[in-house]
Amino acid sequence: MKAGALLASNAKRYPARPAVICGNRRINFRELDALTNRIADALVKQGIKVGDRIAVCLPNSIELIGIMGGVLKAGAVLVPISGRLTSAERELIFEDAKPAATFFDPQMRQSVRKAAAALANPLLIAVGGSREGERDFEEFLGRGSPAAAISLPVEPNDGVIAYTSGTTGRPKGVISTHSNIVVGQGYMHALEFGLRSDDVTLVTTEIALRTGMGRVSNAFCLGSTMVIMPHFDVVEALDLIERERVTVVGLVPTIARRLIPEIRRRPQACKTLRVMNATGEAFPAEVTAGLVELLPQLGIYSFYAQTEAGIVACLRPAEQFTHANSVGRPLPGVEIRIVDADLKDVAPGEHGEILVRSGKPGQFSVMRAYYNQPQATAETLVDGWLRTGDMGRLDEDGFLYLVDRLKDMIISGGLNIYSREVETALIKHPAVAEAAVVGVADPEFGESVMAFVQLKPGQSVTPDKLIEHCRPLIASYKKPKHISFVDELPRNSSGKVMKRELRERPAVEVAKSRH
Repeated sequence: MKAGALLASNAKRYPARPAVICGNRRINFRELDALTNRIADALVKQGIKVGDRIAVCLPNSIELIGIMGGVLKAGAVLVPISGRLTSAERELIFEDAKPAATFFDPQMRQSVRKAAAALANPLLIAVGGSREGERDFEEFLGRGSPAAAISLPVEPNDGVIAYTSGTTGRPKGVISTHSNIVVGQGYMHALEFGLRSDDVTLVTTEIALRTGMGRVSNAFCLGSTMVIMPHFDVVEALDLIERERVTVVGLVPTIARRLIPEIRRRPQACKTLRVMNATGEAFPAEVTAGLVELLPQLGIYSFYAQTEAGIVACLRPAEQFTHANSVGRPLPGVEIRIVDADLKDVAPGEHGEILVRSGKPGQFSVMRAYYNQPQATAETLVDGWLRTGDMGRLDEDGFLYLVDRLKDMIISGGLNIYSREVETALIKHPAVAEAAVVGVADPEFGESVMAFVQLKPGQSVTPDKLIEHCRPLIASYKKPKHISFVDELPRNSSGKVMKRELRERPAVEVAKSRH
């Protein structure tokens, strides 16, 4: 089953339906199918073979979607690279993936050419104005046929290598097969969220990221319409929802918070919305409650996912308040185990590492492997189960509760402290927008709790008041010993808080914080 073949099938079913809308431009499925055929044919004529890696460094655009489809139709492996990465991060990906070709935006020229400098005969294709040593995208496109039919291997082949954010060190390339794309990211999502072929989905995040890739997979598999924003803007998002009659939207907590005041001002603009995918970090109950109050017709699905595992568990609309602290039950076809340090199952209700399985690796939602890293693959995929590195527990009804990342567990005086529960306590204070907790060296207890806190605009609170706020919510030994206020928490290209960076600050921050 190939992602490109599904796109071609939907082009026959819904030829005139808009496939992608971006700004003032739109392309229907017949046109998108022809565009992807031309790109695939041009790649093959250039000598690109099945399995070759193709890097794509482009902002959200119709060209990006076309290139993604063309790469998949050619049997090559798509390597999407976020425009938010630093030059150094991009170089690490090029060094590892060694792309046979790179499509890039001229604004990224300097960084891309530097990253590709170590490659032998790099093929650089500029989308919008080429220079010496580069190919122009329109010229390249002219070499391909819109009716090209390319024969691909029947067996499931690799489709995408998505690089992890690097919060735990050097980024690793997560390999997703065409089966992962179609079954895991396409149909399993559609089944769980109740997505339909006539849906219109607003994409507010960067396509190169995991959630953006999921929306592309849905569209290719279902024949649904994508409305993609080059850059997020609150007013423009509401304008698009109203004008294009958007039915599905994916939001992270930060964007949801920013949208609520505008939705409150213009609730009728969102009357067509029926599904919201809530992703990213833990979705605050107050944000969920605010959206439900303003848009009672909206079904909110919040979920727990990883690049390596796909969507693991989902909290459905009716469960948002009955199990507000849970990330939901496993998706149909996904199995979960909670194990101890020896990978032995723990008793129900006890904390342990979350293991995930969905058929064989690469078959449904779980990755096939890490690219070029057999040792890391062997450590992560054990007896067919993927070690998530996350701590959690299952209740008697099968609801999963996240506790923490293994690496984020703080051991103070021999007691385990999960940073997530401290963060949850802190964000319950009305002045706190977000919080991130790490462990810092402590001469008496080995480690103590350090909290980095971002306040809501116009709000203020003292460290002592915050610590007192936590006292009735968590055990005394868990409450922060040090609090540092920050204007903004550092985030990586996928929007996750970079705790590794925060851990490098404490020597200075502790000195400035409350002891």
